[in-house]
Amino acid sequence: MQDIETRFLAMVRQNPHNDAILNRMAIFGLADWWLTAGCLAQTVWNLQAGFAVDAHIADYDLFYFDSDTSFEAEDRMIAQIADVFDDLPVRVEVRNQARVPIWYEPKFGFPYGPVTCAADGIGRFAYQTTAIGVAQNPAGDCCVHAPFGLENVRAGRVVPNPVLPVGDVYRQKTARWGKIWPQLSIQPWPDA
Repeated sequence: MQDIETRFLAMVRQNPHNDAILNRMAIFGLADWWLTAGCLAQTVWNLQAGFAVDAHIADYDLFYFDSDTSFEAEDRMIAQIADVFDDLPVRVEVRNQARVPIWYEPKFGFPYGPVTCAADGIGRFAYQTTAIGVAQNPAGDCCVHAPFGLENVRAGRVVPNPVLPVGDVYRQKTARWGKIWPQLSIQPWPDA
């Protein structure tokens, strides 16, 4: 496991935006945060396909956890983190995972479930393959949270995660991914 994790981190850090976000967040001062999702997996796929490391990446997701679930607190944090990355030519999407259960059901029509830490959101992605987070401490050491492992992302195998009924989201995103990275093997959403 350590060998695949080391190779994965080396690939992820080849993307200068991932590297900058990890380095800057390590000293920002949040206790519970993760750089997560597509910016990690898609960096790997870009390297495998011979694309520029940051090609086709729409945004860089940054999850954190704060028990203050007010909109104002999240908005302040988003603004503070935006200042840290204002020189980067990418969109960093910052979300307090403690707030997700508040807005998720009204938006999608079904409950998200309780959240006790930032990593809880990672395991609920529609894709096991991109359910990965990377965080860095001030000393420069990285840790990886990958509840479904790293083998699928390395192998270019997109596997659904039906923990939430978001088949439409899965189909929409994987259709886009398949056009950009035709080397991917995309498994269908398990319809009931």
